[in-house]
Amino acid sequence: MTTILDQIFEEKRRDVNQLKMTLPVDELRKMVKDVPSCGDFKGALAGRECAVIAEVKFRSPSKGPLKKDLDPALIAESYEQNGAAAISVLTDRTFFGGEKLNLNIIRRVVALPLLRKDFILDAWQIYESRMLGADAILLIVAMLGENQLQEYLDLASALGMAALVEVHDRGELERALAAGADIVGINNRDLKTFVTDLNTSLELIGFIPRDRIAVTESGIRSREDIERLMAAGIGAFLIGETLMTAPDIGKKLRELLGNEGVAP
Repeated sequence: MTTILDQIFEEKRRDVNQLKMTLPVDELRKMVKDVPSCGDFKGALAGRECAVIAEVKFRSPSKGPLKKDLDPALIAESYEQNGAAAISVLTDRTFFGGEKLNLNIIRRVVALPLLRKDFILDAWQIYESRMLGADAILLIVAMLGENQLQEYLDLASALGMAALVEVHDRGELERALAAGADIVGINNRDLKTFVTDLNTSLELIGFIPRDRIAVTESGIRSREDIERLMAAGIGAFLIGETLMTAPDIGKKLRELLGNEGVAP
């Protein structure tokens, strides 16, 4: 049975192969030399009791459009003004309605570190991410072979970028830790069924060493959810749909951070 992740993988592979023909990796390597140095994505998450990576996301494969006709720059500015630690920018167009250009747009208006959230399956995309101004990339263990995961972590580090290494179960977590991932994202959404369950994070957090940063992703809807996860030892939260579907994005972010009454 073909899953959504399988469909995404095949579509992304076709796109990347076409892009590599248009812009060879050797050209990309030259271009990244002129890009300003990265912001400290890891440092932005460390040392906070509650660090929110607020996501600019316009569409979901399971829910369809989330927000229409909103300026990504205005959303990012609201995130920065209302306490986000970093911003995640979804750049996949086919399944999530994202645009690579949004990274450039957002980079111009905020100082927060930017995570490029996409489906990376080729080293070419890592160079592209650096060229686009990303400070960090997402690496999904389920989409990568063991050698790929290590290679891509090393390449991101060499380019000055952090990597959020996403896992969904104990086996993927062991692979991430063995590869040296220092920022581990636990996705509460099953990428085969797209069902979310916060218990995924609660079950896996105990296996993540304290010297690594654990980020819980997906399904976080309220301050109560955050407090439940914080009580288990999680201090970083990647939140997209809950913010993007809120009538007042800034107010919702403050509420999630426990600062509802503190206007910027």
